[in-house]
Amino acid sequence: MDPRNTPGYRLHRSFTNLKRIETAGLDDADQERIEAARALLQDVSLLSHPDHGGDADTQVES
Repeated sequence: MDPRNTPGYRLHRSFTNLKRIETAGLDDADQERIEAARALLQDVSLLSHPDHGGDADTQVES
């Protein structure tokens, strides 16, 4: 099985690509959408890999 064909890999690639977008030239609505997408992907990443989030008792707030 190709390791690039896993949900975790796709999540990582999506988050990496969103972090690379330069938002300075975008209008306010697009900047807000990108920030919201970044936050959601980060939350999903923390939920799917709790060992990377620090303390196991830490809760993610949305």
